[in-house]
Amino acid sequence: MGFGNLKTDAGVTALNNFLADKSYIDGYVPSQVDVVVFQAMSGAPAASFSHALRWYNHIKSYQCTFASLPGVKKPVDDCGPKSVANGVANDDDDEDDDDVDLFGSDEEEESEADKKIREDRLAAYAAKKSKKPALTAKSNIILDVKPWGDETDMAELEKCVRSVQADGLLWGASKLVAIGYGIKKLQISCVVEDDKISTDFLEEEITKYEDLVQSMDIAAFNKV
Repeated sequence: MGFGNLKTDAGVTALNNFLADKSYIDGYVPSQVDVVVFQAMSGAPAASFSHALRWYNHIKSYQCTFASLPGVKKPVDDCGPKSVANGVANDDDDEDDDDVDLFGSDEEEESEADKKIREDRLAAYAAKKSKKPALTAKSNIILDVKPWGDETDMAELEKCVRSVQADGLLWGASKLVAIGYGIKKLQISCVVEDDKISTDFLEEEITKYEDLVQSMDIAAFNKV
């Protein structure tokens, strides 16, 4: 049973052969079974035992947390392949097991179980994400709207600006700012949803009141 004496080359050879296509002695994560086999060894395997050496160094990195690893410790002879003699699995045991691939079955069942857990987690994450409202990108814009002259009716000009309505557009505070020679410009703020309202849209809609509006400029543009 097991690997035999892991302090001999024969035992390490059996371990090396066993780990040729495995990362751990049992399952897919380091466990107490790995700890048992690790502690049964006299030290790191020679470089010629590449698979065993890879496994040994990896398990050694958990040495400070051995007690927290999952699983239950069992006799070292019960760890690993069913039967080993001189580093090679016993032929009689192989013949008995021709119709039942114990290790293959275990790995397949483990794989299916892992797949089911992963699918359940992905489904739960997708469901949680679907319930979370998507964030809407918004911007706060301050516009400078200039009239043609000091005789322009600024109240009427502001009324025309605010008459521009669209989904994703919300007008805010406004004020008149002197720009010289008795002329004042309208400075007005608005909040827009970026994917619905563009500055080009605002300029086109505001400057269409060409009898009142000379030009429109962006005084400030900030993401909300």
